[in-house]
This record gives sequence, C-alpha cells and structure tokens, in this order.
Amino acid sequence: MSTIRVRIVAEEIEAKRIAELLALDFEDEGNPVTVFESSADGVEWTAEILLFDMTPDEAAALVRDRLGADAFAAPVEAVELEDTNWVAKSLEGLSPVKAGRFFVHGAHDRERRPFNGVPLEIEAALAFGTGHHGTTAGCLIELDRLLSRRRYSRMLDLGTGTGVLAIAMARMTRQQVMASDIDPVAVTTARENARHNQAGPLLRMVTAAGVDRGVFAEQGRFDLVVANILARPLMQMAAGLSRRMTRKATLILSGLRVEDGPRILFAYGTQGFHLARRQERDGWLTLTLVRGRREP
Repeated sequence: MSTIRVRIVAEEIEAKRIAELLALDFEDEGNPVTVFESSADGVEWTAEILLFDMTPDEAAALVRDRLGADAFAAPVEAVELEDTNWVAKSLEGLSPVKAGRFFVHGAHDRERRPFNGVPLEIEAALAFGTGHHGTTAGCLIELDRLLSRRRYSRMLDLGTGTGVLAIAMARMTRQQVMASDIDPVAVTTARENARHNQAGPLLRMVTAAGVDRGVFAEQGRFDLVVANILARPLMQMAAGLSRRMTRKATLILSGLRVEDGPRILFAYGTQGFHLARRQERDGWLTLTLVRGRREP
C-alpha cells in the first residue's frame, strides 16, 4: 500500500487553519493530520496529511480540491514514503505517559514503571492510542477517577484502537470489558496488547462499526462506555449507543475538538444524558456524561 505524505507550508496561523480544515474534511476516512513548526525562527509551519493507495500527483490534487480557495497561496508538496510502519517509527522514541494512576509505556521503558501505579505496556502499532494524545490521556484520567469512586458491571470501549482504555478498565476492575473497533488491524493489535498486559481473558474483542450487531445486545446494557473516536460518528450513533446503555449509565466521550462540545452535548442531551465533567488537553476535549443520576 503506497503512503503519500502531503505537506503545506505557511505561517503559523494559516498552517493551523489548513490542518484543521484537512482534519475536518478527511475525518471520515481516518487520514492522520498533523501541524508543526518547521523553521528555526518559528515563522514557517507545516500542515501534513498522509494519504494512501494513490500517486503523489493524485494526492496533491485531492488536497487542493478539498481545500479549494482555503489554500490558494500555499505550495502543496506530495511525496511517496518508503514502505515503513510510520506510526511505529514516529512513536518508538516517545517517553512514558502518566495519566492518573495509569502509566503508559513501551517495552523499552519497563524499568521506569512506578510501584504504586497501574502500568500499561502499549507498543507503537497501526492503531490509535498510546496515551500521548490529549484525548487518550483525558480518557485515562477520567477512568482513574470514576473507577476509584464506584463499581461498574458492564463496560465497553468503543473504537478501541490499541486497546489501552479497555485494558486500563480491565486491569483496574478485574472484570470483563467489551472492546470494539471498525478496523480489524486495531482489534488484532488490542488483543496482543491485552495479552502482554495479562488482561487477555478479561477482554471480549469484536470488529464492528457502531453498536448495531447482535453481539452487543448479548452483552446486556452497559453502565460505563468510553468512546474515543470523532465528533461526526459520535453524533450519528447517539441514539443507537444510548439504547445500549442503562438508565443510570456513565459515558466518556473524546476524540473531540473543543468546538465540538456544544453539538455533542445537544445530541446526547436528547437521549437523557447531561454533562458531569469537562476536560481540555492540548486543544482536545473529553466529556463525561451521566444519565438518571447526579455526577459520579
């Protein structure tokens, strides 16, 4: 599978605006978008997106078409990358992350695990979720808080990625957790990570889009769900997901930009949920919603 890196260089404000437009326009396809400072003096910034299964010319043309006049003056550069696991390559040197009592690390940092925490060994892979992103860290911090305060009987990690959130729930509660993802590669990755973290028997993995498959009904209604995905699919599945949850359920939603908050709250407010807690980290939003009771 060819991987094409498309870069647009501009001043900081413009580059960040272009990156936001790319993220919004390509969010359903799941193409990674980043923005970073690319000159020593801080004048130039680069917005970057990875596209797959096309030529560099096709990728550049697609980006220009999607952005239209919004990138009228910015040069677009597209190159084909080597056949490399770029997610793993970019993450292999990252330092461990502490989020509440959870300590997320790679195999090379096992000796740095704290004695009084909950270590989660998550290797870089072709799936989202190593704890470094503000959304994953926000979910881990909130899970630590919630699971310290009350007991949940049926838990779901929707859009599990590497499985880090499902593993965190399983490790902390020693109860079974259901974990699902639309991507079979993510499900395989999560299953391997669960095994490495001695949580394999506690995770029930399923490849599924949304929560409409019968396997979710077999599990019963969930009283704790964490969904670290994107705003649009979260809004689309508000009614379906709510039907899978108890009348006194807790719902952690992330993968959200700060500006997504109002429309997410409206979508789930119509299903009887209200806001209990709100976190912002690095421009990303994590919301804790509850239904039928006071703040957990």
